[in-house]
Amino acid sequence: DSRHASSLTEKRSAADSSVGSAFAPWPPEPPHSSMRAVIQRVTQASVTVGEEQISSIGRGICVLLGISVEDTQKEVEHMIRKILNLRIFEDESGRHWSKSVMDRQYEVLCISQFTLQSVLKGNKPDFHLAMPSEQAEPFYNDFLQQLRNAYKPELVKDGRFGAYMQVHIQNDGPVTIELESPTSTADPKQLAKLEKQQQRKEKTRTKGPSESGKEKFVPRSKEDPSASSGAEGDVSSEREP
Repeated sequence: DSRHASSLTEKRSAADSSVGSAFAPWPPEPPHSSMRAVIQRVTQASVTVGEEQISSIGRGICVLLGISVEDTQKEVEHMIRKILNLRIFEDESGRHWSKSVMDRQYEVLCISQFTLQSVLKGNKPDFHLAMPSEQAEPFYNDFLQQLRNAYKPELVKDGRFGAYMQVHIQNDGPVTIELESPTSTADPKQLAKLEKQQQRKEKTRTKGPSESGKEKFVPRSKEDPSASSGAEGDVSSEREP
């Protein structure tokens, strides 16, 4: 029966189409490089090299920073602005997600972590997107200096570049945010527009909310809504030289 054969052909074509759409396009897009940071809200954090504790902070943020081969001053400025203005703290009235580390004058612990630039090849991480250490060290030191200049030098601590470190992080919440600088493939005009919009929002926020923009009072439970059900405690991360 020609009608039956035609119906079977249509069903097979539809099935082939649905299966094909489940797979990534070929050839796959090459991995892009960009500056990456993992921000963790902490009650305390410290860095130990060997038997010596070289840095420690109280309440604030721990920043794990991965520098890529293509990073420039533009990525540095973008990431510093994001890190210092990321609103992951409560305000004086207890409203969550309303204040940044800079607003609350908390501390920052910044650690260089090239493994954030890893690309898996099978089950083995490859680090060809990470900036080579001889270039990354002065680049990272400059990043730290600019971070201190943008905030308060005495409130910014760091680890030891290239050393094998034990990083002890007591995550508060837990709260962990991943940041990534815009890629070079994006439209520069669009990026500039987005940056200007973000700067205007930050300026408006520093002036205080308008009467119409104030949030309505919503009763909150005694438990912190920003906290998840995950267990709290020290989390250690190790870095190979």
